[in-house]
Amino acid sequence: MPWDGFEDGRVTVGEAEYAVTVGGHGPPLLLLHGFPQTHACWSGVAPALARKHTVVAPDLRGYGASRAPAGGPRGEGYTKREMAGELVELMARLGHERFAVVGHDRGARVAYRMGLDHPRVDRMAVLNVVPTFDQFARMGGGPSLGYWPWFLLAQPAPFPERLLGADPAALLDHVFDTWTSRPGAIDPQQRAEYLAAATPDTIAAMCGDYRASFHLDRAHDAADREAGRRITAPLLVVTGADETQLADAPDVWAAWADDVTAARVPGGHFVPEEAPEELVAVLAPFFDGEGS
Repeated sequence: MPWDGFEDGRVTVGEAEYAVTVGGHGPPLLLLHGFPQTHACWSGVAPALARKHTVVAPDLRGYGASRAPAGGPRGEGYTKREMAGELVELMARLGHERFAVVGHDRGARVAYRMGLDHPRVDRMAVLNVVPTFDQFARMGGGPSLGYWPWFLLAQPAPFPERLLGADPAALLDHVFDTWTSRPGAIDPQQRAEYLAAATPDTIAAMCGDYRASFHLDRAHDAADREAGRRITAPLLVVTGADETQLADAPDVWAAWADDVTAARVPGGHFVPEEAPEELVAVLAPFFDGEGS
């Protein structure tokens, strides 16, 4: 069911068919979710942002109700460059040649790739990430146990697909209970929606997403770093107060972007659901053009 004032639809781009919900009026704002979720994670955020923006919230390629072929052995089809390109085309088909974007987790990786590859992005916010290039560099340290999806899901098919498919409820419960500030932060209704979306096709897409990061995305980042390419659109970096391993995120992003603003909100990894009101209080003025 769409949120009040929103309409659900489907947009085909190449081989992918995206499920998307749209609502509100004003400058376009694209919301991109992360692993292992769907656009439903924005339920406490999107309606508030839609007061001044036309909010577009798709399920990522192959996630949720979106449909796309499984990726190649190295995640071909699921690189953030490919996903960003498809979503830029999706926005154009909805009539938005220029837009702003906010992404959480995997969606944030698509968002910043848009900022590097496409001049159509006016402003962007990334939630609880550092660039993939830097992420791999830091994963040998103390927090590495918490980064298990980066290596488990990147294993050759069908090994991780079979593991996740054997008990997806256990996977979701583990993630939502350990990546949040408190185990009950993701409510049962939301968990049920994410579990319903954990089909074999969606699980294959998740693995393709992580394979692409291991084999291809970080190489794209490395090439950009070597070439000195930077994000020129204003960038807001938001971290959860309990994501202590990301305390240096603003400094990391300063090496990639010309105009960086930083903010912290309560909660752990899943801040759109752990702290929706506080997140809106940070996002709304930034996307309304206040400040930098």
